Amino acid sequence: MSVKEKKRGRPSGSNKQLSQKSIMIMAKELMKSEGKIPSIRKLATHLNVDAMAIYYYFSNKNALLEAITVSLIEEIHQPKEQTDWQDELHLLCVSYLRLLNTYTGLLETLLSMTSQGPADIFTERFSMIIEPLELDNTAKKNALDLLADYLHGFALALHCNPSHELDISEYIKGPLNFYCLALKYSH
Repeated sequence: MSVKEKKRGRPSGSNKQLSQKSIMIMAKELMKSEGKIPSIRKLATHLNVDAMAIYYYFSNKNALLEAITVSLIEEIHQPKEQTDWQDELHLLCVSYLRLLNTYTGLLETLLSMTSQGPADIFTERFSMIIEPLELDNTAKKNALDLLADYLHGFALALHCNPSHELDISEYIKGPLNFYCLALKYSH
């Protein structure tokens, strides 16, 4: 049995393989395959470095967690201006659900985080989409809370029954249309 030699301490200038980007890529791969955020030790093992080398790029596990979740949430649909808000909302919801379905541990991670970074990305995109409705702040917050609860419940249901191949886009169309009607006539 051979043992991989790990580099200890701060990464040297000649170590081009280790970077914030390479750490993030590996963390996402591990999260996708294992369904949870990897430990620093596991991440270091897969990168063939000492765990302390990761701390050179991320001050602590929470900083790494924040970076991973923000990076993943940034992958969801970016709304386009001057398009139908209902279509854009549908695209946002479908892309978010697909992300949560791909990274099965992401929902639990997001719900347990104290940081608002990942949620702020979704909130910003949601707000951009519903801007034409000119909802007041209370109505906007209530609409966001209701949608987030629905999407998280849907994602949880997907995780409880992973054997079904489901067309997420078609499956949420009816409930989302109903939601959009409520938004449209709420002001």
